[in-house]
Amino acid sequence: MRAEAQAHADQIRSALDLLRRFLDWDRALRRLDELNARVEDQALWNDPKAAQEVMRERRRLDEAIGAARAIESELADTVELIEMAEAEGDEAMVDDGVAALAALAERAERDKVMALLAGEADSNDTYIEINSGAGGTESNDWAGMLQRMYTRWGERHGMKVELIDFHAGEQAGIKSATLLLKGENAYGYAKTESGVHRLVRISPYDSSARRHTSFASVWVYPVVDEDIDIEINESELRIDTFRASGAGGQHINTTDSAVRITHLPSGIVVQCQNQRSQHKNRAEALNQLRARLYEAELQRREAEADATAAGKTDIGWGHQIRSYVLQPYQLVKDLRTGVTSTSPLDVLDGDLDRFMAAALSQRVTGEKVDVEDVE
Repeated sequence: MRAEAQAHADQIRSALDLLRRFLDWDRALRRLDELNARVEDQALWNDPKAAQEVMRERRRLDEAIGAARAIESELADTVELIEMAEAEGDEAMVDDGVAALAALAERAERDKVMALLAGEADSNDTYIEINSGAGGTESNDWAGMLQRMYTRWGERHGMKVELIDFHAGEQAGIKSATLLLKGENAYGYAKTESGVHRLVRISPYDSSARRHTSFASVWVYPVVDEDIDIEINESELRIDTFRASGAGGQHINTTDSAVRITHLPSGIVVQCQNQRSQHKNRAEALNQLRARLYEAELQRREAEADATAAGKTDIGWGHQIRSYVLQPYQLVKDLRTGVTSTSPLDVLDGDLDRFMAAALSQRVTGEKVDVEDVE
């Protein structure tokens, strides 16, 4: 079989292997049988909430198992077709078979990623918090570029993007910003973006045109829906009000409408200033706090507190998850998975899917990749 066809077939088998490992295939088949039996039990429907949870799990498993079986069947049929065409010397049919394998490989990757989005909060909306590192204007500008990157990524996926909190840099960019992305599987896709991001470029703010390295941190946490109970004790909160900054009209800039809430036991700080009403800002800040506390619990359950803590400590060298080099060459390199792109401008315009997919896959395999950072 042609090398190109073999490469596509290997890619498809790799995606299937990962999917089977993630599902724990034999256990998933037994669980689907159990769920089908429960759906047939009329007593289940006496509890609508329980029935909804059963149906959601059943649909997820059925779709994932069905997708794997369909891809496996199409792979076998297409490989057989190509081998027959090669034996008969029918190059046109071989070309059609290779094209079919290429399309199937793309579908296998999409289905694999969709199946990996099965975490407890993966389907939820998400907050993305961006903070500039040390370095003044350079880091502020880089944080602003990241804000645009995640805004564009959300828009590419048909998500509604809202700016919840914003603190402008003194000369350019931002000191910090919090985005709210509303859309299907928003948290599931974006959760692997938490960490420090590093930029290398010729500074537009340096009259000597020297190369600068800048850092900014990204922190991703899910919006908590009404079905998840997060208890917050008011006595453990410190609530401060202050004058909102930035655009927003006369009222928002002349009254203490912005709200900052500190959760004393955990040290988590959230704030909101996008609403004109202090009451609305307080409610949104409490929603963010619930989300942050819930995300912390998810991280403990997933035993990833060590990686998350690294992403939330120093915003500087040694903690970065990805490097973006604009000069003297063009390269984006993920330091966890080794995935690269030679088109950083596309990445900064929201082309992040390949990086997210690789990081999601790595969470399943647990395989560590020895990746050297770029200069």
